[in-house]
Amino acid sequence: MNIIKKIEGEHLRLDLPKFKSGDTIKVHLRIVEGEKERIQVFQGNVIRIHRGTTGGTFTVRKVSDGVGVERVFPLHSPFIDRVEMVTEGRVRRSRLYYLRELKGKAARIKPKNRF
Repeated sequence: MNIIKKIEGEHLRLDLPKFKSGDTIKVHLRIVEGEKERIQVFQGNVIRIHRGTTGGTFTVRKVSDGVGVERVFPLHSPFIDRVEMVTEGRVRRSRLYYLRELKGKAARIKPKNRF
C-alpha cells in the first residue's frame, strides 16, 4: 500500500487554494482544439467537494442564460490551469443540492462576514 500512496503522491497538486462548499470560485481550464490551446474560465458556486487522493472531485454550479450548468472537475487534473477564490460563502451544509430547486435571488449564498 505504501507503493501506491507514493505513486499517487507524485500526481497530487499542491497549488490549489483551500475552498469549501458555498464558495464562489473561478476555474481556469486548458482546452486543446486541434493544434491550439486556450484557457476557458468557469465561474460558479462550489456545491460539493469529494476529497481523496487522485480521485478527488469538486462540483461547480453556475446559471447561464437562465439554465443551471453544473460541472464536475477532478481536483488534481493537469487540465486545470489555476483556481481563483472570488468570495467565501456562509453555508451550514457540505452538499448544496438544494440550490438546484431555487431560482433568482433565493439561490444566492450569503457572503462570509470577516471581522
